[in-house]
Amino acid sequence: MRYIDPELLDKANKWLTPTFDKDTQETIKELIAYDTETLEDSFYKSLEFGTGGMRGVMGVGDNRINKYTLGKNTQGISQYLKTQFPGETLKVVIAYDCRHNSDTLAKVVADVFSANGIEVFLFSELRPTPELSFAVKYLGCHCGIVLTASHNPPEYNGYKVYWQDGGQLVPPQDAEIIQTINNLDYSDINFEANEALITLIDRELDDAFAKASVENGSFQTPQLDKDGLKIVFTPLHGTSVTMIPRVLKDAGYNNVTVVEEQATPDGDFPTVDSPNPEEPEALEMAMQIAEKEQADIVIGTDPDSDRLGIAVRNSEGKMTILNGNQAMIVKSHFLLEQWKKKGKLNGDTFMASTIVSTPMLKKVVENFGVTYREGLTGFKWIAKMVKDFPNENFIGGGEESFGFMVGDFVRDKDAVTSTLLACEIAAQKKAQGSSIYEYLQELYAEYGHYKEHLVSLVKKGKKGAEEIANTLKELRENPPSQIGGETIVSFEDYQISTRKDLVNHTEETIEIPKSNVLIYYTEGGSKIAARPSGTEPKIKFYISVQGKDAEQLPAKIESILADLNLN
Repeated sequence: MRYIDPELLDKANKWLTPTFDKDTQETIKELIAYDTETLEDSFYKSLEFGTGGMRGVMGVGDNRINKYTLGKNTQGISQYLKTQFPGETLKVVIAYDCRHNSDTLAKVVADVFSANGIEVFLFSELRPTPELSFAVKYLGCHCGIVLTASHNPPEYNGYKVYWQDGGQLVPPQDAEIIQTINNLDYSDINFEANEALITLIDRELDDAFAKASVENGSFQTPQLDKDGLKIVFTPLHGTSVTMIPRVLKDAGYNNVTVVEEQATPDGDFPTVDSPNPEEPEALEMAMQIAEKEQADIVIGTDPDSDRLGIAVRNSEGKMTILNGNQAMIVKSHFLLEQWKKKGKLNGDTFMASTIVSTPMLKKVVENFGVTYREGLTGFKWIAKMVKDFPNENFIGGGEESFGFMVGDFVRDKDAVTSTLLACEIAAQKKAQGSSIYEYLQELYAEYGHYKEHLVSLVKKGKKGAEEIANTLKELRENPPSQIGGETIVSFEDYQISTRKDLVNHTEETIEIPKSNVLIYYTEGGSKIAARPSGTEPKIKFYISVQGKDAEQLPAKIESILADLNLN
């Protein structure tokens, strides 16, 4: 047997006590005897809340998703709710996605809440994450939970927490809840369900959410134009199949082909390597059908239906995938135009994005006289802005990672309403003899050409976490003076909330929460950001370049990649 760190063995041995069921104990014993590498990865740390909640590999141990780690979370949240809302009848709503064990883990979470005297609304079957966000406010709940790992591989699951406003946890609640959870032992979890407090929900919420989605995502497109749009849609084996076809039909879109091979929810995601619409391969099957049927637009959503990928016909008539920044620009500009037509841009409106998204959005939004706000990566920060500025009207917001939110009836990225919005744009542009692709080119001609590139380096396990930490440490302590042949003119370190102007030798404080993110800006308008993922074992590099000539931009990106040893 390989050497096992005594501290790690002590953690594992705690899972051999009667607090844990026999199957869990037997699995731990087998890991100790035969698989010390998995044992180490299962116990070297405890799962933590990141930008999108808590995600991890399913299995036994502190660093795994299982009934005990999620039960402990839920016990801690139950106790926190009681301190925050004394004397109130507490209510929570729970949803789950298509992943293995999502339904059983959702029931465990419901059991623990009910055992603590909290009223629970549990979706009877899998549902999109944005519907959970909607349900929190619709049902007047104090909290919402969704069991999902978004687009992670099949072995993952996760746990996202929403607060009263329908947005995900943000400071100070997140730190306070984490402290409450950390003060608990697994033996403190009350798994004894009070079934009388658990109510199954489905149709009423579906009807209300679909109605709100159609109202927020529709923009007076004539029925004739809707009938003229050919749509191919794939849920990539996920939850959006329960809502997007219905919303499109309710909105008047009848020419929709659903990719049959990917329509059945399946946590193995058998037809794709990754169920992530950010990956071009995920939309390959839908694109083939679109070419065969001469469709105008392809829509693909991730398993929990908060992100969407869009493919449209380019100037040569071939289907081409828009990246997240491009889709966000098109949707944002269209929304701004619609608000302007209705005379609703009265100085009390704003749009929002994230610090790693394209700088082009700021230019577009401010050109309409609308306030542009920027936050850390993760839609919880955009939802927080809506909450923090209640006297202003939120038009919409997006991020580079294929997420978008239309209005504030949902407080998270919402692929359901955003799909309808994309179809509205496509239908109107087609009726005008144009297209979404041509619309994007017009915006580049007006605002300047931008091109973005994302590099994600997967670094699994304890060793991977150390590599990520060392990479950021090196970039922070020994920042380059040039990238891609261009001098760096400013540098932002969000971990210490500092922005340095390297030309004027000045320094200022960044007025948003701290985060382990570094961003460099060059004299030529390039922007390079580095950050570890909050929910996956990855370090990500976000590159944005700009210029008057679109043809020069790929070479700019290649030069930056070479300097960072990323090509």
